[in-house]
Amino acid sequence: MTRGSADGCDKYSSREGQEAREEGRLRSASSRPDMDMEPAAPGSEAGRQLARVAPRLLLGPARAAADAELLERERVTFCVNVTRQQPSPRAPGVRTMRVPIFDDPAEDLLTHLEPCCAALEAAARAGGTCLVYCKNGRSRSAAVCTAYLMRHCGLSLEEAFQVVKKARPVAEPNPGFWSQLQKYEDTLQKRPPETDTPQAAARDCL
Repeated sequence: MTRGSADGCDKYSSREGQEAREEGRLRSASSRPDMDMEPAAPGSEAGRQLARVAPRLLLGPARAAADAELLERERVTFCVNVTRQQPSPRAPGVRTMRVPIFDDPAEDLLTHLEPCCAALEAAARAGGTCLVYCKNGRSRSAAVCTAYLMRHCGLSLEEAFQVVKKARPVAEPNPGFWSQLQKYEDTLQKRPPETDTPQAAARDCL
């Protein structure tokens, strides 16, 4: 074998080894349990749409949140990004809040619910429109919207989730988040009624 042919084999082997290592790295990354692997919403068109849960509350996927024209058209002023990995919008006049959790039943969503609900209510009272989103607008963001309706619209967990489900049929918090929503409901039921937000008035948010 000539020197030239040996060099060619060496280069080919080097490229082949790099490709194998890259495939192994990607395979390892995709198998990690902490990846942002929320199940995709069935139907590409449904996955892109924003659902209006309440007059000033929208629910949707990260793809929609990345559409600056869509956010402007819907007059979105505040976004809650319920992911660790998806980017936050960079649209003019849109404030953001990140809840850094994966769609994993073991994740602690409960501690984030009260701050999220307070921030959403403040934005709504200021006259803005809020968008809550996660990768596919199915589990994490649906859980936060459900919590908001419980906290500020005076609904039970079942009532709140039915409102969310009607607005976005693919909504389905994972079992761990549902259990945490039940705990949140118990906490809300034990609180004394707020004098400035009577039950009847709170329901008007829908």
